[in-house]
Amino acid sequence: MLDRLNQAMEHIERHLDGSVDGAELARIATTSEYHLRRMFSALAGMPLSEYIRRRRLTIAGAEVLAGGETLLEIAVRYGYGSGEAFARAFRAMHGVGPGEARRTGAALVSQPRLTFRLTIEGSSSMHYRVVDRPAFTVAGFKTRVPLVHSGPNQAIIDFVRGLDKQAREQLGKLSDQEPRGIVAVCDDLDPSRAEGTELDYYQAVISTAPAPADAPAGITTLPVQAGTWAVFTTSGPAPRAIQELWRDVFTEWFPSNPYRSRPGPEILRTDLSSEGTRADAELWLPVERESTR
Repeated sequence: MLDRLNQAMEHIERHLDGSVDGAELARIATTSEYHLRRMFSALAGMPLSEYIRRRRLTIAGAEVLAGGETLLEIAVRYGYGSGEAFARAFRAMHGVGPGEARRTGAALVSQPRLTFRLTIEGSSSMHYRVVDRPAFTVAGFKTRVPLVHSGPNQAIIDFVRGLDKQAREQLGKLSDQEPRGIVAVCDDLDPSRAEGTELDYYQAVISTAPAPADAPAGITTLPVQAGTWAVFTTSGPAPRAIQELWRDVFTEWFPSNPYRSRPGPEILRTDLSSEGTRADAELWLPVERESTR
């Protein structure tokens, strides 16, 4: 997998002054575009589109300082429709406009080329199982929240605290499928997985019924098609252990196993200690086997 990712990185370098198509990168990496974007974000710490933009502006910055072409020629070659758009993007990355950079020889910011390598860190074993599930329904209370990679997500905390206790108890009785009880469900995430992008967040149950009877007022249902799920477990400090599990799945498990992520909700069942400082968690992710080519 890492070799294929590096081939995709090389393709980006050869096409910085042209079109870089996500579908073509996925073909080179022999995976889906959906999975490639998620893998890249987890491994590189930034969205794929942001990396391409920063690499283009790095090369463009060197050419601005070289002085061989006009600023408009450089702007057009690197995909900007006008000098103004190029200047805004240039300033956002380098902290100075291209004209000023050329006049003064200002120091610019550089985004290095990325190369993926395997590093053996001796981390603990990851416990997981893979299960095939028939279609089911997510039923629960829904809101829209920002994505937070590290630390508490205050928007989720406020949402959960604001739910009626009796309505939550009534909802919990509708659970008739694994993972049982009230679970957290994340759906409609931005493919970039960038910090601050928004997602649908549910406090919900998993049910076989398309529209569960006796559901409390105000719930939303999300139908989920039949498919394969990878189920991971962890225990540790909350919320760090859960956030680290999410990270480790994409940086360690996927590169080492013949599966890739597929579109679908991500489901988390959490049992907190009485103090709320530790958690036993079970993470369900929709997956599919990688095709062999």
